[in-house]
Amino acid sequence: MYQYTDFDKQFVKLRAQQFRDQLERWERGEMTDDQLLPLRLQNGWYIQRYAPMARIAVPYGEVSSLQLRTLAHIAREYDRPEPELLAQAQATQDALEASQPGATLLAPQLRYGYGHFTTRTNCQFNWIPLSKAADVMDLLASVSMHGIQTSGNDIRNITCDAWEGIAEDGIVDCRPFAEITRQWSSLHPEFSYLPRKFKIAFNGAKEDRAAIGWYDIGLQALKNEAGEVGFTVLVGGGMGRTPIIGSVVREFLPWAELLNYIEAIIRVYNGYGRRDNKWKARIKILVKSEGQAFIDAVEKEYAAIVELDGAPHRITQAEFDRVASHFVIPELKAANLESKVDPKGQLYQRWIAQNVRGHQLPGMKTVTLSFKRAGFAPGDADAATMEALAELAEKFSAAEARLTHEQNLLLPWVFESDLPALYEAARKLGLATPNIGLLTDMIACPGGDFCSLANARSLHIAHAVTERYQDLDELFDIGPIDLHMSGCINSCGHHHSGHIGILGVDKDGKEWYQITLGGADGTALSGPSIGGKVVGPAFTAAEVPDVIEALLDSYRAQRLPEEHFIDTLRRAGHEAFKAAANAARHPRLEESHA
Repeated sequence: MYQYTDFDKQFVKLRAQQFRDQLERWERGEMTDDQLLPLRLQNGWYIQRYAPMARIAVPYGEVSSLQLRTLAHIAREYDRPEPELLAQAQATQDALEASQPGATLLAPQLRYGYGHFTTRTNCQFNWIPLSKAADVMDLLASVSMHGIQTSGNDIRNITCDAWEGIAEDGIVDCRPFAEITRQWSSLHPEFSYLPRKFKIAFNGAKEDRAAIGWYDIGLQALKNEAGEVGFTVLVGGGMGRTPIIGSVVREFLPWAELLNYIEAIIRVYNGYGRRDNKWKARIKILVKSEGQAFIDAVEKEYAAIVELDGAPHRITQAEFDRVASHFVIPELKAANLESKVDPKGQLYQRWIAQNVRGHQLPGMKTVTLSFKRAGFAPGDADAATMEALAELAEKFSAAEARLTHEQNLLLPWVFESDLPALYEAARKLGLATPNIGLLTDMIACPGGDFCSLANARSLHIAHAVTERYQDLDELFDIGPIDLHMSGCINSCGHHHSGHIGILGVDKDGKEWYQITLGGADGTALSGPSIGGKVVGPAFTAAEVPDVIEALLDSYRAQRLPEEHFIDTLRRAGHEAFKAAANAARHPRLEESHA
């Protein structure tokens, strides 16, 4: 892991002090709400449906056991709502649940004292009052964490494939490049007030596990015929109201020119991106409308940076070596703990098949702990769980863990001989479900339970689907499938890239759900694609689990041997799936649909 230098530590400490001063001025009435807004956003503090939401950055997903314990402390001591706010929130949810036609799902419990891990390796807290925000920022700074630029119209948290530097199919370890980009972009004065938010992702392996096609800038590492390291540069990806897969603007960019070229892209965007309509302000709209003219403008700006400015941000070998020196193999020591696990047992073998991957080092494995468990929303971990995760990381993974795009947690340095003991410990915590890549390993945003932008809740849908598909035999028979769910069109749950996507919509003040088919992240299972095929008019919450079941039954009836859901869908077409979904409507709700 990257170790913060004295400068880095002072940087985040001073930023926390600055934010404390801003909050105190606001509390004294010396600063208006509108004046505070951009300042709190650039430190990761939102005002959500019921309470503030804090978004904490975990750059490229790497988190230490000490940092996990600090997040657990914040969850336990600070993520605590005022009683009247909690009562108001629960009353609102109960009334909404009661108003839905044919609703049969239990209203979700509005929990507190936990963190929510997102697809972009951030950790969010939903109940911390602004009066405690400065104390939380100080705590984060003490362990080299922060919320800087996790919100606002700036360059957000830099993400990577969680398997960088350890993947069997790895080409280049992109973590040093991600860290250099993070340092360069933090509080960059020219890019602090962009037309809209801006997201950058790296992928250093053959398989795109970072979903780079969906980012404002996606960077795929590669080596040319001469063995030189560079990047294929994609620009203009994104979800939301206008889902677009990024376009290749450079087939091979030498690694030393990374920052200069990113600067050229963002300068063009900063100069020509729309500011009159926030729904059309993302760079994807500019790339789509201008096409080759955008690429030409970037190349012209890049040439000016290199030729006229002297390439001020060219990455030197010395700087790369300095940063890369932190991303070395840690001191590894096997736990050598006894275990009563039967290595030939079916559950253990299924866990090995789904949750354990190979490693670049002989005798080592990578293990994904599933954050998709009964009683918790996807990506949620309470304080006790985070403390237990810290202990697992210390015992089995050199005190290091990584957050994944799928809202799970990866242990990157596990000895193969320790797998039975790790499985036994993880199973006691409910984190050893062998469902990675399967139906219940779904992605979901917090939805209307917390988010003020959401049109509908999503967590109770996730709960209902998880409860219905507890049979591991059935899950394994269904096979690999991506189910993604968003509470609104902003697509924080990445419904556009789900093989099955669920989108919450509002109709006359009531929650309904659209089901789409055919999306994909871009992993080895299938290249990136937009799930834009709606299978029918919107469904009620009570109908969604039955619709999912009908879609899966249709798949199993049509599939060829060894064929995955997405392959059957692309081969057979959508019509049979659409008919199955519409046939799953509840008869007693026909009048409501009409």
